[in-house]
Amino acid sequence: MEKKITIYDVAKKADVAISTVSRVLNESAFVSESTRDKVMEAVDELGFRPQISARKLASQEPQILGIVVPSFTTPFFNEVLKGVKDEIQQMDLDVVIFNTGSSNPKESFKKFLDRGTADALFIFSIAIDESIHKRLQSSQIPIILIGSHHPDYDYIDFDNYTGGYMAGRHLAEQGFEKIGMITPAIESQASNDREQGFRDALKDHDLPILEEMFIAGDTTKHAGLSEEAGFEVISKFSDHGAFPEALFCTNDTMAIGAINALSTLGKSVPDDIAVMGHDNIKFSKYIDLSTIDQKMYDIGTRAMHQLKAILSDNTTERTQETTEPKLIVRNSTKNTKNSKHN
Repeated sequence: MEKKITIYDVAKKADVAISTVSRVLNESAFVSESTRDKVMEAVDELGFRPQISARKLASQEPQILGIVVPSFTTPFFNEVLKGVKDEIQQMDLDVVIFNTGSSNPKESFKKFLDRGTADALFIFSIAIDESIHKRLQSSQIPIILIGSHHPDYDYIDFDNYTGGYMAGRHLAEQGFEKIGMITPAIESQASNDREQGFRDALKDHDLPILEEMFIAGDTTKHAGLSEEAGFEVISKFSDHGAFPEALFCTNDTMAIGAINALSTLGKSVPDDIAVMGHDNIKFSKYIDLSTIDQKMYDIGTRAMHQLKAILSDNTTERTQETTEPKLIVRNSTKNTKNSKHN
C-alpha cells in the first residue's frame, strides 16, 4: 500500500517547520516568497494533497498560540497567564503551553521550535541568543517576548534592576544595616539584574555589602525560585549561627519559604528579621509581605492586545516596552527596633 504523504513529509522535504507549511497552504502573509516557493516545490514533488483538518487549513488566521515558559506552576507565570486567558477568550485561538524546564531551557525551547507546533508565540523570560534568533526568524510567525528583550521583536520587559534597587533602598531607609539576600541556585538575567540593583542601592546608602549574607538556595526546582530555596537559605543562616536584620528574596515565593523556615525556628517577622519579596503575587498580601509589584496580570492582557494588532495588520510597528516596578510596603519590613522608622 502506498504511503500517504503528510504535512510532516512536506516540512522535512522543504526543511522548514510544520507551522510554516501550514501558513503557506493557508496563504498567510507571514511567509517570505522564497520560503513559499520552497514549500510549494516540495508539495509538488511529493504530490501532497492537503485536506481540511483540525488545524482548519482553509483559514488564513493563526490557529495555535504557543506560550513558552520556564515553569507554568509558579505563581509569577500564573498571574501573567491569567491576563492572557481572559483576553484570548475573545479570539479564535487554541493555546499550547510549553514548559522548558530548569536544567537546559534553551535547548528544550529549540526542540519545541523545530517541531513547528505554533502559529504565534509568547516567550517568557528566555534570553534570545543567536541560535534561537535564527530559528525564530525562519519560523516567520508573530512573536512577543515577555520578561526579556531583543531589537528584532515586540516585547514587554521587566525593569528588574530598578525593582532590586527599590528593595535595597526601602530596607536601607527603614534603618536596617545588616542586610542580606536570598538568591536562586540557577542564575538568570532577571535574578542577576535584581541582585545588582539591590547591591547598588546598599552602596548608595553607605551600607556594607556583607557577602556572607548573600546566600543561594540549593534546589533547582522552578529555576531555583521556589519556597524550598527560601527555606534552605534560612537553614543555612541557622547553621552559621548568624542572621541578617533584613532579607531581600529574589521573588515572593522564596520569601514565603523563608518566612515559614523562620517560624519553625521560633523567629518572628518583622520583629526578629524583616523579609521582603519581589513580584507582588496574589498570596503576598495575605501574609503582609512587602514586595515589588510587576503588574503581571496587566502584562498578560497587554501582550494579547499587541498580538491582536499584529494579526489585524501585519505592518504594525513594533511595540517594545519596559514596565515600571512599584514598591509595595507592608508589615514584613517594619523596623520594630528603631522607633524613628515605626
